[in-house]
Amino acid sequence: MITELGHFALILSFFVAIVQAVVPMIGAARGWRGWMNVASPAANVQFVLLTFAFLALTVAFVTSDFSLRLVYLNSHTDKPMLYKISGVWGNHEGSMLLWVLIVAGFGATATWFGGNLPRTLQARVLSVQGAIGVAFLAFILFTSNPFLRLEFPPFNGQDLNPLLQDPGLAFHPPFLYLGYVGLSMTFSFAVAALIEGRVDAAWGRWVRPWTLAAWVFLTIGIALGSWWAYYELGWGGYWFWDPVENASFMPWLISVALLHCAVVVEKREVLKSWTILLAILAFGFSLIGTFIVRSGLLTSVHAFANDPERGVFILIILAIFMGGALTLFTFRAAAMEAKSAFSIASRESALVLNNILLAVACFVVFIGTIWPLIAEMFFDRTLSVGPPFFDAAFTPFMMLLALVLPIGAMVPWKRAKLAKTARPLRGALAIAVAIALLIYTMNTGQSLLAPIGAFLGAWVILGAVVDLGSRLGRGDMGQKFARLMRLPRADWGKAVSHAGLGVTMLGIAFLNAWETEDIRVTAIGDTFTVGAYDIRLADVRMVEGPNYLSTMATIDVGKTGAHVATLFPEKRVYPVAAMPTTEADIDNGVFRDVYVVIGDEQHDGRWAVRTYIKPFANWIWAGAIIMALGGALSLSDRRYRVAAGARKATS
Repeated sequence: MITELGHFALILSFFVAIVQAVVPMIGAARGWRGWMNVASPAANVQFVLLTFAFLALTVAFVTSDFSLRLVYLNSHTDKPMLYKISGVWGNHEGSMLLWVLIVAGFGATATWFGGNLPRTLQARVLSVQGAIGVAFLAFILFTSNPFLRLEFPPFNGQDLNPLLQDPGLAFHPPFLYLGYVGLSMTFSFAVAALIEGRVDAAWGRWVRPWTLAAWVFLTIGIALGSWWAYYELGWGGYWFWDPVENASFMPWLISVALLHCAVVVEKREVLKSWTILLAILAFGFSLIGTFIVRSGLLTSVHAFANDPERGVFILIILAIFMGGALTLFTFRAAAMEAKSAFSIASRESALVLNNILLAVACFVVFIGTIWPLIAEMFFDRTLSVGPPFFDAAFTPFMMLLALVLPIGAMVPWKRAKLAKTARPLRGALAIAVAIALLIYTMNTGQSLLAPIGAFLGAWVILGAVVDLGSRLGRGDMGQKFARLMRLPRADWGKAVSHAGLGVTMLGIAFLNAWETEDIRVTAIGDTFTVGAYDIRLADVRMVEGPNYLSTMATIDVGKTGAHVATLFPEKRVYPVAAMPTTEADIDNGVFRDVYVVIGDEQHDGRWAVRTYIKPFANWIWAGAIIMALGGALSLSDRRYRVAAGARKATS
């Protein structure tokens, strides 16, 4: 019964979304207050209905209702409860239901916290958000209905993809969707502003919290996905430039540019056209990512669906929203001319350079991702674009970004003297160079990646510290500390996020430069050395899990005669899904990971063992979490919560 009610709620939400998309937009155009007032209750009702539909689907998974086709295909009675719940979004149909729930959730949030918005702007924002809901609810109802029944319910299901039966993958998709689906709000604000023909400082202040919230969630989601790839796939890597990884990374890059550009609109009312364009492109790349994941045109271990017909539907949605928004932008761009000028040496110019580097980097990732498809469609060639291309083409832009970041964060608005701005950074520069020279000395005969990464990472981190210190003024330590505590949270957030980027850069550089890998065949009881560690294969045994069979190794790790850890890597087989997985085991440390994978048994009774020593691996994800923490600090700034300077509706 609850399943039918959930299906009915999904259908009803589609009609509510149509009302939300049409009525407020007409009301805003005609100045009809009553019609504009429909936007808020419609957004809230749509959110409630979709929440109920999502909970109904969740109940079906938890209770193993195999009369529901989706549950039969993605669950099993022996599956742990966590994965029964995560199975709701661990498939195409359920993930799309989560997709539209988040779209509706952001729309409802705009009604709860958008009281300071002008009435016409709020009505148009919610109308555009409703139109996005209409498009994807139609996609679900007509191509991807999660509530389809089976005529003859089976006794058990086919289980969830074993790769998705992992805590990291249980939480990774919701955070990722909150990020790149959340960018729909920036798109709605951009289109609403284009319709009104007005972009000002207040608009920049309104759009920043939504962009910031989406960026924080997207950062956490990408970090969780990277962490999962590191320990679950057994390949020992943290990023593979997979098409689906790129699908979330491209909107992340554009949203970073948008965040910085919105600051310029808020403070100086310049770069308005560029900011609007970035807001459109950020959501556009989210839609491109949805197309990549669900069209079947590009293969990936992360892909949800391989149905070209569904891909065509999403492509039509992409064409309508992006084509419509960009056409509107073309006609309205002239009305958004800057009200003030700025010199080459200024905060505005630094942010323009920041935007150029991020946009070009995103374009590089985009070309590398779709080029195999273009080559196959137009040149009848099968190509593979892998890490060598991305590392060579993408990395230089990030290095340039790191070089200019500390100076750009401190340079004054409108007009500045670079020599004066750079003076406080001389100490940071000297320390960063000293660290790089020290690493170079220790790194004799090896790659320059480690000293270069050490310099850039230290430069960015120390620059963030100097930026905070420059705001303290004169006085004794007590006075400076008091001023430090009174700094706006947005200032703290900026410094923390920049420092997090530096930490991630250090982790990536040191890991890539100093990683040690060993692959060998060894007998039970044998000991071998990898780097500074002694590795002993103590035992291999069969273990039965709740819904899998495991070949589990016991591996002792020692160093200079002392015991360090005992690791238990596994090779699992899920009988229902008939699919094997590799489960690495890792001894995590602040400065290194010992990473061990057990392979297949050989004909002579020995076992294949792969061992990695991974220096500073955890700094990569620690930096991402620090960046997200900085974003959350900025988001908690009172100025954004109350949208200071916003104008209340007068009509």
